Amino acid sequence: MDHSTNNDPLALKRAKPGTPEAGWQALAHLYHSFFTGLILQVSLQLGAETAGKWSYQYFRRQHHEKFLSSFEKLGAAGLPDAVAAARYHYLSNRIGGVEVEYMFESDKKAWVRFPHPRWIYDGTAICGVPIEVGHGFIHGWYGHNGVTLGNPRLGWVCTSQDVNAEIGYVGYFKEYDHDLGDDERVSFVSDETPPRFDPNQAPTLDSSIWTTERLGKARRNYAMDYVKWGIFELVEMLGPDTTRELSVHTAALISRQFYRDLQQRLKLDRDDDSAEAFARFIKLQAMAHGNDISWDIGNDGDVRIQQSGWRLVRGMSDLPAATTSVLFDAWNALWRGCLNVHNRFLTFETDQRPTDAGSDIVWRIHGDDRS
Repeated sequence: MDHSTNNDPLALKRAKPGTPEAGWQALAHLYHSFFTGLILQVSLQLGAETAGKWSYQYFRRQHHEKFLSSFEKLGAAGLPDAVAAARYHYLSNRIGGVEVEYMFESDKKAWVRFPHPRWIYDGTAICGVPIEVGHGFIHGWYGHNGVTLGNPRLGWVCTSQDVNAEIGYVGYFKEYDHDLGDDERVSFVSDETPPRFDPNQAPTLDSSIWTTERLGKARRNYAMDYVKWGIFELVEMLGPDTTRELSVHTAALISRQFYRDLQQRLKLDRDDDSAEAFARFIKLQAMAHGNDISWDIGNDGDVRIQQSGWRLVRGMSDLPAATTSVLFDAWNALWRGCLNVHNRFLTFETDQRPTDAGSDIVWRIHGDDRS
């Protein structure tokens, strides 16, 4: 399958470095990698059972938050429920930058396939993901479609699982001839395969509405939502202290691994390791978030950066202070980790922490023992 055709508004294309589109893609890639890292860290540090429970709780929350709220704008309203559910999952995931296929079979049966490479388990990470994580999102999201749509006969049949090295994550929504019990809304079979995907028969969106800018920001937000709500659910499950330790460590690793890629996407000079160069990086990532930012150099030589607003928590109303604190520490660890790669002799201090999405943040970069 080729999603790179010019007439496909949802095509997955890498933007030209230094463009606004590249900034949105840089953040989408960073947050996507952060979430994959969280899956691995939870699985490694806390075990497969806890990772599966977290996956279930996260995807059930997101199901309640997003499923019906975007149903109509994705053209799913008024269709048979099995078809509507499959179309929704096809379009919503493609908007997020995920490769996915949709195959109509009948008004009561429609397929969805997520082929390899799997977006959620980026690269070699798929080798470290226990199957419990997949079972969590299957039961947390896919198995709840019928309940949310008010159709007790609608279920999800999983025919292939990605971490089992089958043909990706595959299944179909099916409307049965009888009401389903709680333990019947999800089933697993191994003797069915989906029809061949025909992109010309798949649902589409209006490219005049889904512009490059809207799509770029949507993909940024899609990945960002995984991180912020994933950390939120970890706090609910594990408490703030354990979640802070785990998520800060994950952010520190991910940012170190991906800073050079971010520099390339943002068209920054890799050889310039000055404090001012890092301030330019912080400004570009803030602009890609949609936040206003300014910086200057003080008489002491320190670089002071002030950002207005904190997009990460936009839409997260009434957050407990402890959860806000964990989210900031984890998010802030991304930029600290980037600085460690940029120039390990510089220090990144936070002089003002945010309390909500409208808060200002103030950082200070100082020191270089080589001078």
